[in-house]
Amino acid sequence: MKGMGMEEFPAPVEDGERLAEDVEQRILSRIPQKPPFCFVDSILSAGTSHVLGAYRYKESEFFYSGHFPGNPVTPGVILLETMAQIGLVAHAVFRCLEAGVTREETARAATLFTLAEDVAFLGIVRPGERVLVYGENIFFRRQGVRARVSMRRENGEPVCRGVLSGTGVLL
Repeated sequence: MKGMGMEEFPAPVEDGERLAEDVEQRILSRIPQKPPFCFVDSILSAGTSHVLGAYRYKESEFFYSGHFPGNPVTPGVILLETMAQIGLVAHAVFRCLEAGVTREETARAATLFTLAEDVAFLGIVRPGERVLVYGENIFFRRQGVRARVSMRRENGEPVCRGVLSGTGVLL
């Protein structure tokens, strides 16, 4: 496997045309996580090999009140969950839409986060900050997905990165 420095993860810039709004809405509506545990605001770009999405951490998020009170920081586990929701789940939903999987079929299944490797946390995310998450497909099979996922601030500063895996299960 390649080295896992930030240079291995493409900067999250739109490397294709922005998704049509109806496609973006179809992806967002089929992501199984819902507030207060959905960390996907938008899907900016998606293709067979990639996904790019964004999320702004609201100051009212439930986890800030007890995580370094008076100086809140987004917990690493939430950053990792955000990366999984965009880099794995949203991309899997896009690929299913591309393959013609129906809403009913999508509703009966979920992508569960199964593995995180080579994860590095490189920066702090404060309440109110917006992050961009870029997922680069390693493989996508019938019941499995694996991707190199990176998170950056809007100004391009790296926040975290890792190789994440998930598996599809019927609910």
